[in-house]
Amino acid sequence: MRRKLYKSDIDKKLMGVCGGIADYFDIDSTIVRLVFVILTLCGGFPGIAAYLIAALVMPDDPGDVY
Repeated sequence: MRRKLYKSDIDKKLMGVCGGIADYFDIDSTIVRLVFVILTLCGGFPGIAAYLIAALVMPDDPGDVY
């Protein structure tokens, strides 16, 4: 089965980007959020810009439609 990257509707804190990435890689969303915060604190604006671009580009989760 082919996986697709979607924003998470269930594990959503801000826009669902980190939750969607965590679902895609099958890891805990807290880890993804911590990595994002650390990279943003070290890099600053590029991390925030990447998050906003991902929020605009990633489609919403369609749910379990079969």
